[in-house]
Amino acid sequence: MDIIRWLVDATNSVDSLIEDAQEAIALLQERRTALISAAVTGKIDVRGLVAIPETDLVRSCG
Repeated sequence: MDIIRWLVDATNSVDSLIEDAQEAIALLQERRTALISAAVTGKIDVRGLVAIPETDLVRSCG
C-alpha cells in the first residue's frame, strides 16, 4: 500500500506541475498576441528595436 500511496502522491505532483506549465504557456501566448497586436496597430513603436539573436536567448535561459 505504501508504494501505491507514493505513486498517487507523485502523480498528483506531476499533474500539478503540468497544470502550472499549461497556465504559464497560455499566459505567454496571450501576451505574445497582445504584443503583436500593439505593434501592428501602432500602439507601440518597434522601429528602433533590435531582435536578440537566438543563440543569446538560449545561453541566458540554459
